[in-house]
Amino acid sequence: MPVAVRIEGVVKRYGRTALLNGVDLTIDQGESVGLVGVNGAGKTTLIKALLDLCEIERGSIDLFGVSHLKPEARGRIGFLPEKFLPPYFATGKEYLRFMARLHGRPVETPAIREVLAMLDLEERALSKPVRELSKGMAQKLGLAAVLLCDKDLFVLDEPMSGLDPRARASLRRHLAARRAAGGTLLFTSHLLADVADLCDRMLVLHPGQVLFTGRPEAFCEQYGGATLEEAYLECLARVGAPPALDRAAGC
Repeated sequence: MPVAVRIEGVVKRYGRTALLNGVDLTIDQGESVGLVGVNGAGKTTLIKALLDLCEIERGSIDLFGVSHLKPEARGRIGFLPEKFLPPYFATGKEYLRFMARLHGRPVETPAIREVLAMLDLEERALSKPVRELSKGMAQKLGLAAVLLCDKDLFVLDEPMSGLDPRARASLRRHLAARRAAGGTLLFTSHLLADVADLCDRMLVLHPGQVLFTGRPEAFCEQYGGATLEEAYLECLARVGAPPALDRAAGC
């Protein structure tokens, strides 16, 4: 299969702290991969490195065969950060139309309505300034913008954060359908049931180190868990508590 993401020997430090210490990961096109780890394990740092939002000390990252340092490498990626902060002065509708134009997509009202319905976000809510939206509504707005851009690779950092149960279930169905249709997905989540249901493979980070890469089923077998959550807790018990990190180092 053609490769969508190739990460080789990536090292990222903050002072003396290794946020990422020789991380390797290859994602084939059409594959769904989940990043799992405790707070501060390096999940968001790895995504930032992937998108060239932070500099790495060593290693290489290619996106669809192009170095991540080149702006064109990110042209096929739809990204939602963990802390999504849309422009507070714009309305939701203005933001969606701006993002569509930015990515060269037609601004089609039926497509917008379809995505909003899937996320259970009322269209009338988009007439409000973003600053008046709740956390959950703002999260839905960010997801709608990413889904409408319809890129080859979705990179989603905690996409379920702030979603109500119905919207979360709808998003899971959408991502599962996209996976079945050959879409490529990289996402982080503390909801291990989502990782089990949506991912072909998972990568477990534990402050800077890769503890496991492989199928969720293989992870359960290795750590003797009936569920992914049980296996993950056993994994943590074996490796012990992570070292304390400087808060400024991020995650």
